[in-house]
Parts: sequence; C-alpha cells; structure tokens
Amino acid sequence: MLNRRSFLRNVGITGSLLTAPSLLLKAQPAATAGNIDLSSFTLKGKVLSQGKGIANVSVTDGINITQTDKNGQYELVSNATATLVYISVPAGYAIPEQNSIAAFYQPINKNNRTAKYDFHLSKLTVDDRKHNFVVWADTQMISKADAEQLKAQTVPDLQALLQSYPKETLFHGIGCGDLVWDHFELYEDYKAAIAMCGIPFYNVIGNHDMDLDARTDDHSTHTFKQQFGPTYYSFNRGDIHYVVLDDVFFIGVDKKYIGYLTENQLQWLEQDLALVKPGSTVVVSLHIPTFTGAARREKKEPELGGMVTNRKQLYKLLAPFKTHIMSGHTHFNDNWEEGNIMEHNHGTVCGAWWTGPICGDGTPSGYGVYEVDGADIKWYYKSTGFPKEKQVRVYPKGKVKNAPEEIAANVWNWDNKWKVEWYADGVLQGPMEQRVANDPWAEELYAGPQLPKKHKFVEPMLNDHMFFAKPAANVQKITVKATDRFGNVYEDTIG
Repeated sequence: MLNRRSFLRNVGITGSLLTAPSLLLKAQPAATAGNIDLSSFTLKGKVLSQGKGIANVSVTDGINITQTDKNGQYELVSNATATLVYISVPAGYAIPEQNSIAAFYQPINKNNRTAKYDFHLSKLTVDDRKHNFVVWADTQMISKADAEQLKAQTVPDLQALLQSYPKETLFHGIGCGDLVWDHFELYEDYKAAIAMCGIPFYNVIGNHDMDLDARTDDHSTHTFKQQFGPTYYSFNRGDIHYVVLDDVFFIGVDKKYIGYLTENQLQWLEQDLALVKPGSTVVVSLHIPTFTGAARREKKEPELGGMVTNRKQLYKLLAPFKTHIMSGHTHFNDNWEEGNIMEHNHGTVCGAWWTGPICGDGTPSGYGVYEVDGADIKWYYKSTGFPKEKQVRVYPKGKVKNAPEEIAANVWNWDNKWKVEWYADGVLQGPMEQRVANDPWAEELYAGPQLPKKHKFVEPMLNDHMFFAKPAANVQKITVKATDRFGNVYEDTIG
C-alpha cells in the first residue's frame, strides 16, 4: 500500500501546479525565493446551456464573486493566489458531474493574464423544487477491506433507497468529510463507490482529508482540491441554496486541528449570501459540527477540534435565513435547534470506524435522507441494511447496568419535537423518561481496553436519545412508539 508521502510524490506534475497552495503559486519566475505573486489577471467567459447564455449565475475564484449578465457573460479580476474558478450551479439545471463527482470548477492557467473559462449546463426536464439529497458522513476508510465494506454494504443500500422513489425523483449526495482516513490512494475507491450509486455528489473536506505534512492550513487542502475541487462553494436546487464550507483548520502539527472558519471563507460567504433572498432556506454542509451537546453530557469543556470555535460569526451571517446545518466528525447522532438554525450531526456511514454495526452512541451505520418540497425539508435517518421504518431499538430490563428494573429505548435521530411513548401489554403507559446514558449494545461491543479488536480506541459515548420506563413485573409485551415531528410513527416491540 502506498504511504501518504509516496502517493503525493507520484501525483502528476501538471495537476500539482494547477492546484498548488496559494503561497507557492508563481505567475512568472520570481527573483527572490518565497516572494508571493499578487499580480492580477482577468477571468472571463460564459455560462451556457445549449449555446444560450444563462443570466445571474454566480462565478467566483474563491475570493470575490461576480454574476453573469443577460447574455451569460462574466468577467472577474483575480490574482495569482487563486487556483480555481467555479460557479454556483443555478436552480433548474442539472448538476454537472464526472463519474458522479460534481464538476462545477476549472483550474486556472496562470500563464494567461486574460483567461477564458466557459461553463456548460443542461436544463432539467423536471421541476427541481421537489428533490431529495443524502448525507454520507465519514466513510473514513483506512484499508482496502474498509473500501470493500463501503461498496458491499452502503452502496447497495443507497441503490435500493433510490429505486424505492419514483424514477424521475431528483437526488444528489453530500460527502460530509473524512472521505478517507489519511490514505489518499483510497480516494479512487471512494469515487468508485459514488459512481456505482449513480447520483451526483458534492464533497466536504474533513480532518482526515488534509495533507498532514503541510506547513500551514493554507497548504493542507492541496490533495483534496486535486480530487474534488474547491473546499468552499455553493449551489442551488429548486428553492434551496446550498453552501459547503471548510471548518477544519490545520495548526501545523501532525493530526492537530481546530474547528474554525477562516476570514477568507467568511468574507466569501458574506458575498454569497448577499445574493440570496432573506427568508430563504439555506443548507450548510461542513465536517466538524458547529455545536453539539457533547460538552454538556460529558461535563467538561469541549475540545477545540470538536466544534467550530467562531461559530457565532457564522450564525450572524445565517440570521436572515432558515438554516439547516449538516455535519459529521463525531460518529454519533445529535440534533439541536435554536431560532432559525437546526444542526443535524450525523451518525456515520462507517459506524465506529468499520468495527461493527453501530456508532458509539448506538446509532446504526447509515446516512441522512432529506426530502425537499419548495422551501420545506423533511428527513429521516437510513440505517444500512434496514428499512427506513427502523428508527428505534428497545432493550429489556437488565440490559442497562445502572437501571436494572427499567426497559430502555434508543431513538437515534431524536430531536426535541419527537414524542416517545410506551405500551404494556397493549395499554398506553404514557411518555418515557429521557436521560443521558450509554447505549447498552455499544457498551457490549466497545467498552473496555480490549474492545473492539480492530480499533481499541473506540468507546461507548453518552447520548441524549435514550429513553426509560419501569414496567410492572407481570408485563409480558412492551411496545415503544416514537413519533417524529412530521407525524411518522415508528415502533419496536419486545416480549
């Protein structure tokens, strides 16, 4: 297997030059080593569909944003620190793709002081105000064996899900970071898995997608950009404006990072959102969650790599919109909502790093599914290998060690608008008690220094989605019914 450094050395020279970190780019030879080339040049071109220009399409170099005129033409003054020119795909058009990877960008040729970059789009034949998307958090493969599990388990599950919807249903995917686990040669396996699914995927950079031998954060995105394009960008589908951000800030020490959004991104995002009508629904995808309940559950200060430190600045920019934030990184399910913002921190495709069928909080390996109708979004968590109706797992008395007389239920995609009730021999007993606790199956699989055998660092994690009740001794059958905010009822029965 190629190691990281060998792999990077073998990357083609041309690709390296086109996507090199900004401080190393030279439009022409510099007299003094280390000089930063800030010379300006002009990016220009058209955004077209069947030869006809498309108006009001946002075009950016990752620094500033311009929009096409009525003829689809754009012109943007850039400088030699920019590496890519890309568009925010407008609503009503198909997502351009190459083997199911979204292809909305072009590398900038620094040898031309005025360079032309045209973008060609295809108009959709269906109304994209209704569409769906899936969020794959942390495919995180460290070996070919992991890659084969992705292809043998997750891919067929998503294929079956797509086939369960009407044929004309629009779907896209979001790979929510940690696409691999530091082994960049496995990007080819990730891409192969995506191609098998047959829907376009946009991708997010995670902490395990960074060049860890980089000198600074600026240089840590080099390989990811070669593979998937820019690390922050936007696109549109129907009435929804989508934004992808890079919130993994590499601090220059191997595998050390913080959750942080750079000023470059925030100033770019401010421009991007200025073109979105206030009150619109915005979906923001990033790897490290902006916030979770982990610190409260663990009763300790959060690690700087566990949440976005300057998240309040992001929230200020999102204040005019109805926002859903999609994140991964934690390997547990954690939904929170405040005001106009709801964050969905997803359980992972790899579960507990491909060690077993569940994450550390008991959430099954799987992914989020989101159904869009106009500005409204509904969602559910799809457990790999199970029907979408599988949303709760009930444990009999004795399974939870510190509550031996109680039954327990894990409702992994719970949020504060769910209702969780229980029935004893068919008779409604009322709501169950929510408590912070560990999932007993996760304890069985992962607790202790010798478990699991594959990755011994995996441990059970406290969660907010455990529910408890104390049945009478003579009860024979217990059913738990969990009703989500959309009125969907899910149940599990024991006895």
